Amino acid sequence: MTTAPQLSAADALPLDLIERLLGLAVAGGAPSVEVFAPATGRKIADLPQSSVGDIETAFATARSAQQKWAGVPVGERAALLRRVHDMVLAEQDAILDIIQTETGKSRVHAFDEVSDVAVNARYYASEGKRLLAHRKPRGVMPVLTQVEVRNRPKGVVAVISPWNYPLALGASDALPALLAGNAVIGRPDNQTALTLLWAIDIAERAGLPKGLWQAVLGRGAVVGTEVIARADFVDYTGSSATGRTIAQQAGERLIGYSLELGGKNPLLVLADADVSAAAKIAVRACFASAGQLCESIERIYVHANVYDQFVADFVENTGKLTLGKDLDFSYEIGSLTFPRQIDTVSKHVDDAVAKGARVLAGGKARPDLGPYFYEPTILADVREGMTVFREETFGPVVSVYRVETDEDAVTQANDTAYGLNASVWGRDTNRAREIAARIDAGSVNVNEGFIAAWGSVAAPSGGLGISGTGRRHGPEGLLKYIDTQTIAVQRVLPIAPLPGMSEQLWAKTMTLYLGVMKTLRQK
Repeated sequence: MTTAPQLSAADALPLDLIERLLGLAVAGGAPSVEVFAPATGRKIADLPQSSVGDIETAFATARSAQQKWAGVPVGERAALLRRVHDMVLAEQDAILDIIQTETGKSRVHAFDEVSDVAVNARYYASEGKRLLAHRKPRGVMPVLTQVEVRNRPKGVVAVISPWNYPLALGASDALPALLAGNAVIGRPDNQTALTLLWAIDIAERAGLPKGLWQAVLGRGAVVGTEVIARADFVDYTGSSATGRTIAQQAGERLIGYSLELGGKNPLLVLADADVSAAAKIAVRACFASAGQLCESIERIYVHANVYDQFVADFVENTGKLTLGKDLDFSYEIGSLTFPRQIDTVSKHVDDAVAKGARVLAGGKARPDLGPYFYEPTILADVREGMTVFREETFGPVVSVYRVETDEDAVTQANDTAYGLNASVWGRDTNRAREIAARIDAGSVNVNEGFIAAWGSVAAPSGGLGISGTGRRHGPEGLLKYIDTQTIAVQRVLPIAPLPGMSEQLWAKTMTLYLGVMKTLRQK
């Protein structure tokens, strides 16, 4: 691995910026906590925490603001998203510094978050008015029964976002909720609270009324429970274990929820794959954000005919990656974010090696760079019984497996409880598409790692199995934030026997009517 030149700017956020952003949080009623920059270990801020009283205040403010916001025409709400789009792109240097400082990730992967927010803002601003329009479907008795379906916002949506993609998963889920007429209470991870507060600041400067999008701060086990107890809908991204708990809490209140959870994502290199291209893209698919990405590839199944070439190319490409912590584009891989992440990565690799796995690239921590750096790692000869075989690592570690047939690759890819993302590589794209359809995953990319599906925001994204339920992106990513109301008006004749008509004659008449309607609709 190559090390990029190191500067001292990795945690040099302006103090006045930090203080201004912290002033936006509905917090301070509970003792503050210290937050440190992962890449350097230096302190970022004393982060205020929210008490139960703070949370109650936030929800009361949100409900008052939401009642007014729901009456604002959708076109005006969409115009706000367009302004957010422009401002996020124009002011990206500031948020890139914040994301890098809080997460430790490289700038190129921090930019992925900026582009994600811009793409989502643009899509929903363009499609929101059409998707949220009232509908007039056919009534039970055409002409005589007039039906209108109205969309109503849920009320106050809780967006509980993780630390690994704090802007993309904190803002890109909030924007369609706001477009639908809701208020949003965000609960970011303490580690990345400044990122979400920056997004709220941008939205308010773009014209969003104060109180519509607020942030409460604190540990999920404390603050998250209080937020769910008051919300009308919950949007959560994080671990499968916590997702189960949130589903139980939401279920007790009979409120809706959308959960994107973990993944143990496979990549399949078919016998006819463009091996060179696959080995190049696999590097980003596995090691973006140091592997701290739900969509990240952790398992690669390679057909025996191309295994040796793919592995050689993949190892070579991985070895060229540069590690660093400066606030610029001079390197490709940054730091892990928490001690628990590097502990997990180290344990998974050490356990695999102790049980017979081979390290083809990486395989060691880099404390010379910072407390949580770990080299991008490729393992071979991984088998059942090794922790890394089934458990999600959520770090820069991938296992490579030789398979004799493409059928075997599909079978092994589906041998998991997860089902979030997958990748299939083959020159015959029609056949690759057919194989992709057999993979048990919410998104499958053909000749790409994860960006093709994730970036196509007009299409839904989400998981199967223990990777979650519900969807973000596409119409589903907006319509989950609304309730529908059907208003039916019956004109002239009632849907009941006419005066003097027996129930038996009514039944015969309706039978004839239903048969006629079936014939007409078939035409």
